[in-house]
Amino acid sequence: MGTLTAFGKYVILIFRVFSKPEKTKIYLKQTIREIENLGVNSIGIVIIISIFIGAVITLQTRYNLESSWIPLYLIGLTARDTILLEFSSTMVGLILAGKVGSNIASEIGHMRITEQIDALEMMGVNSASYLILPKIIAAMVFNPFLTIISMLVGIFGGWLAAIITGAVTSADYIYGIQYWFEPFYITYALVKTVVYAFIITSVSAYYGYFVKGGALEVGRASTKGVVYSCILILMFDVILTQLMLA
Repeated sequence: MGTLTAFGKYVILIFRVFSKPEKTKIYLKQTIREIENLGVNSIGIVIIISIFIGAVITLQTRYNLESSWIPLYLIGLTARDTILLEFSSTMVGLILAGKVGSNIASEIGHMRITEQIDALEMMGVNSASYLILPKIIAAMVFNPFLTIISMLVGIFGGWLAAIITGAVTSADYIYGIQYWFEPFYITYALVKTVVYAFIITSVSAYYGYFVKGGALEVGRASTKGVVYSCILILMFDVILTQLMLA
């Protein structure tokens, strides 16, 4: 019963979020600000994690290919497809759920316990739309760019690891990442990224918006927002994979 109640409150909140904005210019300024806060400020961590994961995928693939019958260019192909299909969308989504999701839940939660949201409501402002809609739009617009950056950096990290360790030659790796390339994989990854962006922002905002109590409860709401965002990301990963690749 509690789950159904929470889901109902979430749906009602989303309807409020997507109601017509009072002043479009203000929402546009908020969205640009959120693009910087939620998107641009996440570029660094995405680059660092992507380059190391690309390197790890390449090295692990090489060390598991012991047979001389298997061509070494498959290392580049495996690294490319792993990064495009899963890592740059799902794994980066999970990372952003921890970084961005906790930030959103704690920010809105703090506004709730300090009665800033109540003040907005008393002034006739749709607080749900004003606080949450710019975050959702910003994430859904900018996160695909983070995914593309992750793809490029991850593949480069794999190449760098291959060259430094001598696991595979540069020619074999580059041939592998070009071999039998399927452009739809990028489309698939970007679609997942947009869905994950909506999940991360809306779920985290929901837990922050309805928090009650003090600073301790805000911390708990932030944790719940991250946990449930991760669960939903993995669930929709299965659903979207079945719908788009089956």
